[in-house]
Amino acid sequence: MASTAIITGASRGLGLALARALAARQWRLVIDARGADALEAARRELAAHADVTALVGDVADERHRRALVTAAGERIDALVNNASILGPSPQPTLDAYPLDVLEDVLKVNALAPLRLIQLALPAMPDGARIVNVTSDAAVEAYEGWGGYGASKAALEQLTNVLGAERPNLGVYAFDPGDMNTALHQAAFPGEDISDRPPPEDSVPALLSLLTGDLPSGRYGDADIKVGA
Repeated sequence: MASTAIITGASRGLGLALARALAARQWRLVIDARGADALEAARRELAAHADVTALVGDVADERHRRALVTAAGERIDALVNNASILGPSPQPTLDAYPLDVLEDVLKVNALAPLRLIQLALPAMPDGARIVNVTSDAAVEAYEGWGGYGASKAALEQLTNVLGAERPNLGVYAFDPGDMNTALHQAAFPGEDISDRPPPEDSVPALLSLLTGDLPSGRYGDADIKVGA
């Protein structure tokens, strides 16, 4: 029976790159994004290789989260919480950060992944994997990155504790580093980020988390390559 994965934010960037790799390996996929056109284009491409269900929606919406888990069915082998939002662009310093916007960033980047995990856990067998995509902004103090960084720091601690609470699962925080993606471009408006690696470069490390035997924890792209 094919393995089943839920991948959020899979219409572009790292989510789509991972979805392509899993589709080529005949995984059954449930993917989402907020943009209908881009998601439908991704679905059509992936459906040529694997069973794919694509649902348009926002991970901050409880009805959408429940729909993702329902679509995955009785067994969920992997949940990849990749969807996230940057917040304001350019990034404000914390003394000027609008709290209502910060609340939205925390909802999408930390609370929504946890809620999806809560909903998916009953269908996750021993050995299933949870990957929460994080950032070095969660552990480094970059001026202007307080909101996004705080949301990813919260996500990382949720990951740490869940890994301790669920030793029967692989629970990972994955930091792909700088990538040439739309979110990264939004963080540096007007700058040329073409020198950043494409998201496809991080897919082998993600596949190691999903199919290997690494213990739960935080991993960067380089960490997994060195240990491979």
